[in-house]
Amino acid sequence: MTTLIGKNVLLTGASRGIGRVLGQSIAERGAVVVGVARSQGGLDDFCEIIRAAGGTALGIPWDLADISSLPQLVHCVETQVGSVDILINNAGVEIYRAFQDYSLAELQTVLNVNLLAAMELTRLVLPRMLQQQAGHIVNIASNAAKKGHPFDSVYSASKAGLLMWGDAIRQELTNSGVEVSSICPGYVEQCGMMADTGVPAPKLAGVSTPEAVVAAVVRAIERNQAEVIVNKDSISVGITKLLFALCQLSPSLGDTVYQRIGIPQLNQLRIQKAIEQQQTAQELINS
Repeated sequence: MTTLIGKNVLLTGASRGIGRVLGQSIAERGAVVVGVARSQGGLDDFCEIIRAAGGTALGIPWDLADISSLPQLVHCVETQVGSVDILINNAGVEIYRAFQDYSLAELQTVLNVNLLAAMELTRLVLPRMLQQQAGHIVNIASNAAKKGHPFDSVYSASKAGLLMWGDAIRQELTNSGVEVSSICPGYVEQCGMMADTGVPAPKLAGVSTPEAVVAAVVRAIERNQAEVIVNKDSISVGITKLLFALCQLSPSLGDTVYQRIGIPQLNQLRIQKAIEQQQTAQELINS
């Protein structure tokens, strides 16, 4: 059992969605929370909410896509609060496209933020954790890491990489005192593209809340859990695990199930919604 009391927690993607709720929850449990995101305004709100509730929080605006700058970020954190006890790699970028329509810049952004930033931050904080024989790395992956989502292939690849890398280093760190947990949420209401496009997830896919994901993260830290799948309830989690097992046994049958659930159609609709939103924004600029 690991306690959060007095721990220095570095949380990426802190300014909105799951990150904001997660920061509040771990601060309530006595952790010092260092939130990182691009939005200064979002971080100011994040810290204000935590401090108003009696917690301790620090916000550092940073572009995680700039991998070469991350040593400076870690130095900044260590200078202000000391060594990092728990790293939560939560930041994520998701861009819906048919694969041939991605630009190289989009590929690099998704992979840098979702995968390489998590790897580099871990590489930078891990030596101190090993020296102290204590620490925890939490990677917020996705159910898309278990079975690729069409028209969201680069995000799927980044999260699959995050999941498998986490699995590998967890084995490397056996008996070191440093734990590694991977959290795999499905569709989360009020977050990400569900919030940005207003397009709901298919009913058969199941939808969980940000609070459910946060509870899973806290449990994983406190109980040193290796991997947690999150869905709307325990029955949905069980069905999801069976589906992923089926996909391993027969990928083509898994493809058929995803078609029936409506995942390809959902992502194509999200592409169209994003295009419409961009057109509307451009029309407002031109008017």
